[in-house]
Amino acid sequence: MKHPSCRGLYAITDALLIPDDRLTEAVEQAILGGAWLIQYRDKSHDDARRLTQARALNELCQHHEVPLIINDDVELAAQVGAAGVHVGKDDSAFAIARARLGGNALIGVSCYDRLDLALEAVRAGADYVAFGAFFPSPTKPTEIRASVALLRKARAALNVPIVAIGGITPDNAPLLLDVGADALAVVSGVFGQPDIQAAARRYANLFA
Repeated sequence: MKHPSCRGLYAITDALLIPDDRLTEAVEQAILGGAWLIQYRDKSHDDARRLTQARALNELCQHHEVPLIINDDVELAAQVGAAGVHVGKDDSAFAIARARLGGNALIGVSCYDRLDLALEAVRAGADYVAFGAFFPSPTKPTEIRASVALLRKARAALNVPIVAIGGITPDNAPLLLDVGADALAVVSGVFGQPDIQAAARRYANLFA
C-alpha cells in the first residue's frame, strides 16, 4: 500500500559511506532516529549484490513500516517489492515505472532546478517531486544548484509533496521548510556521521 505521505527525513544510502556489512544496521539506526522514508541508492553494476541488499532493506523497512524507495531501477524495485522508485529526468522513466509498479507505488521524480519538469511530472501522476541541490553537497559537489525562490514558486504551484536535497544540514534546513519543503533528502548528513541515529533525530526533530 502506498505510504500516506512523503514528509519528514528522507534518508538516502551511499555505498561510499556505508560498508556492505553495516548497511542494514545503518539504515535501521536512521529509522530509529526518525527517518520517514529510506532510499536505496547504489550506482554499481553488481546486480546480485544490489538485489541482496535491496531485499534485506525492504524486509527491514516493512518491519518498521517505513517505505523503501529504489533509486533509478524500476526492475529492482519490482523484484524486491519495494514501496516505490525515484527516477530522473528521462521523459519515459516515469511512465515506465508506473506501468511496471502499478498505481499504489510511490514514485518520485528529480526536477533539479526546473519548475517546468515538476509541473510535467505532476501532470503525469508523480507522487512527489524533488528539487536541488540547494546547498553545496559533499555527495555531488558539481550538482545543479536550485534556489530558495524556486522552492517558494513550486510550493505555490504544486499540490504534491516537495522533497529538497543537496547539502542540507539541521542548521540550514529550516529555511527550506519555511518556504515549502515537505521532506528533506539527506545522504552524508545522516550516513556520514559517527552516530547515525542521533544525526537522523536532529533532522526528524525539525518536523516535530
